[in-house]
Amino acid sequence: MSDHHPQGSPPNVVLIHCHDLGRWLPAYGRLSVTAPNLDRLAADSVVFDSAFSTSPLCTPARSSLFTGLPPHQNGLMGLVHQGWTYRPGVVTLPEHLRGLGYRTALLGLQHEDLDARKLGYDEVHGLGFLPRALEVARLFERWLPGAHGSQPFFAVAGMWEAHRPWPEEDYEPVDPTSVEVPSYLPDNVHTREDLASFYSAIKQLDLAVGRILDALDNQGRRDDTLVIFTTDHGAAFPRAKGTLYDSGVGVALIVRPPGSWKVQGSRHPHMASHIDIAPTLIELAGGDTTSLQLEGKSLLDALRDTRLDDQADGEERRLFLEKTYHDGYDPLRAVRTSHYKYIRSYREDSDGATLALDLELSATRRGLPANYREARLPEEFYDLRTDPDELHNVVAEPEYHDRVAALSSALDDWMHATADPLLQGSIPEPPTPRRDDAV
Repeated sequence: MSDHHPQGSPPNVVLIHCHDLGRWLPAYGRLSVTAPNLDRLAADSVVFDSAFSTSPLCTPARSSLFTGLPPHQNGLMGLVHQGWTYRPGVVTLPEHLRGLGYRTALLGLQHEDLDARKLGYDEVHGLGFLPRALEVARLFERWLPGAHGSQPFFAVAGMWEAHRPWPEEDYEPVDPTSVEVPSYLPDNVHTREDLASFYSAIKQLDLAVGRILDALDNQGRRDDTLVIFTTDHGAAFPRAKGTLYDSGVGVALIVRPPGSWKVQGSRHPHMASHIDIAPTLIELAGGDTTSLQLEGKSLLDALRDTRLDDQADGEERRLFLEKTYHDGYDPLRAVRTSHYKYIRSYREDSDGATLALDLELSATRRGLPANYREARLPEEFYDLRTDPDELHNVVAEPEYHDRVAALSSALDDWMHATADPLLQGSIPEPPTPRRDDAV
């Protein structure tokens, strides 16, 4: 067993994941958002400034987080309650860690299978589909005192927030004049009303994270536990969730090493991905990832406060992004570097995409034109250095011709290397789930 931890025994791991947050936190420059507990977590953590999901949708994004494989390889190309399942032979992160001596527990939300017991956890607590954040925090507080065994534990705390809807009886809105309206949304009373409720849901999420951190401290687990906080994908607003823009796939990724590592809080500027979490934790547990053919790379060096170079063998890292199904069929593939992004649509029509149902019913939607649809152009190319919000498609501008060609070719190569079924034509929907499927 390789020794990646000062005492030679692997630490416990607590992985907290939530819905639809993106990077809407003070730790990522959204200073109008109130999240004091996530602020204190970030102060003692490695904050990954440029972290991404593989997909802008709940199930596909989590599939990569929990397997280290892109959705079209692990099988979860759409929402689990619409019939998508892991392919046979796919090994989940709890299964990897259980094989390396960890006791694994699911506390709260999962979105990978209709039956959470199929995911490889030793313990499954809270089979409900909508576990609210404070409910999950209470569950964690009850569970943690019994986790003092000879095995290290891997505990996943999944939370519903900040998924829509945000009813006032559950989330008292903040002052709409205090919110920050991003450049890709219209600044009007409808958007501000929506953001005010979103901010309130983040507050409740933050309270729950604080209770989990306090429980770890109160049980004396600060020094022997690594804490990961992330979300599935971008916020539930038009031109964010459901798109391959950074507003749809950029995620918070905050990792606090065990206190015994004596690592100070820092920022990690280079690109990281959810597909890096599985190889990181497998290596942390003493496992060997070389035979697993995972696309991600371990982030352990960054967590030990040494700087990872964003170059591999002199070549800049490329992250690949995808969307296939959400409410409907909307096939997109993309590749991102630190400076550029290339997006390709495989839609047969050019009228654009309708919004997902939760966005269509939102207050923000009321402030958009009645015929609003999200653009789906055959190709898009963005210079992220001058256009970080990806508002100006420069795919046809001559000065970018060579870069467009290079990233288009890289995307083709990746799709072939990973046997993306989109290369064979339209991807059919899975069979509708039946009552006896989960038996």
